[in-house]
This record gives sequence, C-alpha cells and structure tokens, in this order.
Amino acid sequence: MNKLRTGIVPVAVFGLAAGILLALSQFTPDEIKLREQCEDFLRTAEVVASKQLSGAEAVTSPWVLTLKKGETTHRGLWKNAQGRMGGYWEGWNYEIAAYRLDKHLGLGLVPPTVEKRFQGERGSCQYWVDDCISLKERQEKKLKMPLAKNFGWNRATYLQRLWDNLIANEDRHTNQILITPDWRMILIDHSRSFRTAARFTKSLLYSAKNPEGPRLMSELPRAVVDRVKALDAATIREVVGDYLTDEEIKAVLIRRDLIVQEIDRLIRINGEDKVLY
Repeated sequence: MNKLRTGIVPVAVFGLAAGILLALSQFTPDEIKLREQCEDFLRTAEVVASKQLSGAEAVTSPWVLTLKKGETTHRGLWKNAQGRMGGYWEGWNYEIAAYRLDKHLGLGLVPPTVEKRFQGERGSCQYWVDDCISLKERQEKKLKMPLAKNFGWNRATYLQRLWDNLIANEDRHTNQILITPDWRMILIDHSRSFRTAARFTKSLLYSAKNPEGPRLMSELPRAVVDRVKALDAATIREVVGDYLTDEEIKAVLIRRDLIVQEIDRLIRINGEDKVLY
C-alpha cells in the first residue's frame, strides 16, 4: 500500500505533537507521505470509466469512478447525495468535512476526500481503499483476529467511538468499518454525520448509557484528546471551510463538551493513567 495506485493517506500532522500523532495513526509513515498526492489526484485526474452503485448496494447510489492521471490509475467513490433519503438526511459535504476534521485532530481514520465535479455536478470524491475487507465480511466469514492485534484494534475502536460521538454519525455499521490486511481500521461513509437535532446534543451515541450496553471510550490518546478540547468555532470553520453551517459547528462543540465530561468521569473511576496514553 505504498504506491499511489493502491495506497491510502492518513492524518495531517502539525506542530510539536507531530511525532506523537504519527505514532497514534492507523496509517503508516509511507502512506502519510502520499496524502497530498492523493488529494491532488482525486481533484485533477480524468474520469475514464464510471459505474453507479444500486440502491441495494448503497442507499445514496454513489458512483465508482476510475480515475487516471499520467501513468496512475485508481478508483474514487463519488457522492452527491443531498437531502432526505431512506429516512435519513444525507449530505455529500459532510464527507469532506469529516476528512478535514479527522486530519486536524490527528486521528488517521478517514481516507482522503475532496470536492470533485462529475457530470457537471458538485460532489465528494473519496480515495478508494484497496485490499480491505469490511467488519461485516469478517464477522460473516468468522475470521479470527491474530491475538497480537487485539490490543491495537481495541484502541482503534475506542478512537472510533470518540470520533462518531464528536461528529454525531448516526449510521456507523459494520459495512463502514474496513480492515486492512495487517488489521488496521479505516472508516468510510460520513454523509449521515454532523447532526444538530436535540437527541444528538443532549447525549452521546457511545457511552455507559448505550441502549445495547456500555460502549465506552475506555482508552484514548492524550494528544488527540487535547486537540478535541482545544476546538473552538473559529478553528473548526478554518478546518472545514463552508462544508458545515454555523449550527452544525455549534453542535460539534456541544458534543465536545459532553465527550470531555465522559472522559473526566472515566478518569475519576479508573485513573488518568488507565484512560489516557
């Protein structure tokens, strides 16, 4: 996965925390180096083939684009869903906002995603992740994770919960959690995120009060938590541009406060050294 045609790209790393965030990422240093190349490729590559996924495969009926620039060919997932579909509010702009915020926080969970025009319309285009299986496929095939990978996977799961709590992603399911051959986690499909309704600002999606049983953010990277705490409206606006409204940004900050409260609760119970690393 160290070539542009097969690689994916992780987080943007800034400032003195760069080395720490890099170590926490789900992506390798070689993949990190390709991030900007992948973004540029998605924006500027020519569409040489396309196939629309049916409603049975994806409610939003996105397009799989075959993109080519020079000698490089790779696929991208293009989506322009906007409005209520299948009982949910969809927004292609949320895909881009999610990627940008993921980069800022140093999570390294979301593949490169940019705005791209296709058939004369605006939409999001996400770098297609090769050589992965979904968590759903793993469960259906009853594939066992190597024991040595359990620790890292559990920590990635806690990070996923932090992430989906922050952006209020109400549609995280096992088809949207991808597993690399070496058991790293990649998260796709964020068009049902950044909710503003009261039920997404009064409580968290993942907590001790989850209807299906406790789903805690048990262990989290201190560097990421510090970046979440440091978020403010101006910072988020600078990161996401016009892809979120002021109301959506305000809702992110309300959830940020709920997340901090939950982390503080876990620290009181378990101790800071058990919760933050």
